[in-house]
Amino acid sequence: MQTRFAPGDRVRVHRRFPPGHVRTPWYCRGKSGEVERICGRFRNPEQLAYGNRDAAHEVLYRVSFSSRVLWPDYEGSERDRVEIELYEHWLAPDPGEMK
Repeated sequence: MQTRFAPGDRVRVHRRFPPGHVRTPWYCRGKSGEVERICGRFRNPEQLAYGNRDAAHEVLYRVSFSSRVLWPDYEGSERDRVEIELYEHWLAPDPGEMK
């Protein structure tokens, strides 16, 4: 399977706020994280939500974020992390932080 990112790569979630159904939580948009694993290829749920049964297959990644990156006023441990599954079209390389 051809993928754009590999485990360990630093990525940034696009800062988009399109109308309608999207699967990407608002609180991670524009934030940087690290690809934890590749989950596989699945039909794009944003297209499926509107009845497009021929939706393109896209790579789904599990991305790990520091809780403090997501919520700057987070008072828990620096080691606390949140993992979010995100489709490839929502991700870009994080310039200057790629391994």
